Amino acid sequence: MSVVLHVFLYISCFSQVATSLSFREVLVQGPHFLQDPNQCTSKCGSFQIPFPFYLNHTSCPIISDAFGLSCINSSSLFLNIASGSYRILHFFPDGVLVDFPNTSICRQYNDLKSFAFPGSEYFGISTDNVLDLYDCEDSSLCKTDCERTLLMPGCDGQARGYPSCCFPLSDRSAWRPGDSLSDFSQFGCRGFSSWVFLPGSRIGKRGVKMEWAVPRNSTAATCAANADVLNATSVKSGIRCQCRDGFVGDGFHLGVGCLKSCFKDGKEVRGNDCYQKKRGRKKTIILAGVITSALTVVSLMAFCLLKQRPIKLDKFVPDQDNCRSANLSQKACGSRLFTYNELQEATRGFNDEHKIVDGAIATLYAGILPGGSHVAVQRVQCENERDLIGVLFRVEALCSVSHKNMARIIGWSIDSGYTPLVVYDYPGNGTFKEHLRRGRDQHIPLDWHRRLNIAAETASILAFLHHEISPPIFHHDVQSGCIFLDVDFSVKLAGFELHISVGNEEISDKSEALHCRRNDVYSLGVVLLEIITGNTMVNFPTIVLQKIKSGKLEEIIDPSLYYHEQPPLRREQIEIIADLATRCLLFGADGKLGMADVARELVHITKDSVDGSSQRGPALEETFSNSSLLQMISMSPDSIYVP
Repeated sequence: MSVVLHVFLYISCFSQVATSLSFREVLVQGPHFLQDPNQCTSKCGSFQIPFPFYLNHTSCPIISDAFGLSCINSSSLFLNIASGSYRILHFFPDGVLVDFPNTSICRQYNDLKSFAFPGSEYFGISTDNVLDLYDCEDSSLCKTDCERTLLMPGCDGQARGYPSCCFPLSDRSAWRPGDSLSDFSQFGCRGFSSWVFLPGSRIGKRGVKMEWAVPRNSTAATCAANADVLNATSVKSGIRCQCRDGFVGDGFHLGVGCLKSCFKDGKEVRGNDCYQKKRGRKKTIILAGVITSALTVVSLMAFCLLKQRPIKLDKFVPDQDNCRSANLSQKACGSRLFTYNELQEATRGFNDEHKIVDGAIATLYAGILPGGSHVAVQRVQCENERDLIGVLFRVEALCSVSHKNMARIIGWSIDSGYTPLVVYDYPGNGTFKEHLRRGRDQHIPLDWHRRLNIAAETASILAFLHHEISPPIFHHDVQSGCIFLDVDFSVKLAGFELHISVGNEEISDKSEALHCRRNDVYSLGVVLLEIITGNTMVNFPTIVLQKIKSGKLEEIIDPSLYYHEQPPLRREQIEIIADLATRCLLFGADGKLGMADVARELVHITKDSVDGSSQRGPALEETFSNSSLLQMISMSPDSIYVP
């Protein structure tokens, strides 16, 4: 059995590799892609102008006239929007930092009407901006969390102290994307300063950051292959394209696209140089096709022999009953086959310092491939071939799901024993757990709005897997370390439990589905408590419920949320999430609360956060009240079922 399995796996994967190589030989010759993504960029003084901005009409692609720039005296760069001309100070991947219009000197405070531009279909004032508001009559506008931690830059770029009335636009309590900065006059403010913080720095850059995007319904909004679509934050119905890890370029179909990036002889090379050049490409393609056909026949014969073995697959993977006819070769070879040594080197020998999630059966490690791509490697402990096949079926089911909030499985490997390694794409923004810990340790917290969005997206993808996929897919190990975050803080769920053992007892589909659902609902309740408390310690739900029972919720709320200084709507939302987390812990274990209900309430609360509404969700009104909360938590926390 062992020989047949290994021969089948490696023959099938070699077949897939041969096919992909022959296809790649044709693809890289396409005339659309440029060899160098900087080939169409221009310079103005010290600025190298990135796509989609441009200086003049050339043969290079132009998405819109809105991105046209003017270079004055071969040194100063200006962006013209509406009737204003804004001097560019810095380029970001998602925006551009500009100075105030018609300004030649650095001022400590600017008039609120000096930056009257609210936004357009291509540009919007970024929520990354932090303001120091001058002489405001309404002091409740000031946010003490950033007053105490963020340093203001002076005209020379050096820190000159803390702001007196700090308001980050990401707070959105008094300002929303599309509003003008002059709207702060309604709070009696007379002026303001603005700056943006670069990653890893406490000293910002003066100016106003403008986010750029292209309209979603325009022809320019088509992303190239190997690029992902990113929704704009401040530009209504706007999107951007971003190349995936291992690729470079502008990401747009009308632009350069995304070129393969790799290292050769210690130097970065791009495009065709990443692929080995061979003579006689036509012969190679024909030969690869013949070999692929032959190996396909061999792999099917091996699969038939494998199916004749006396193994009952439904005994060891509870949610694969409808997968018995699945082709194992598709599962094994739907993504890249890594060598064990590649992944071992990427994770520094699976060093403990690289652990993202430490589980009893599976462990998730962060790693970096030689080309610079960030990956997460899930190492699964299997006792025998039965467990191994179960894991492969599970991986196939996950690979077949396409959802924006699912972490992409990009490859796999198997060592000399029965230890499969599954490789996820790992966004550069890390995990939700890391951000919660960082907020407590370094006073750089996630704001409440982002926490709500993360909770809503996590519940939504779980509800999708539970109710929209047939057979349903369950996570079995939901925790904040499995919630990856991309640059826009959008959720990419990973870390699915791949080895699921149910012993020798017979379990019906219905009871197993209920068991899986209640596991995920309960676990999500723990994550919701972490969102409120900022505490990622294991086995703390009982303590939290005791505090809620005693009416001491305020004692456990994350200090970085500054609960007492929040407006009434924000405090009410924190209490609602605490209520919902309690129900997940108490009723999720019994299957009385489904993931679809949880997702519906979280989406509703998140929408309220954006709209400024203070109404509770209908599901919450029907099933939950303050009095019922006291009744529920009056039960002994020790009696709560923990899946």
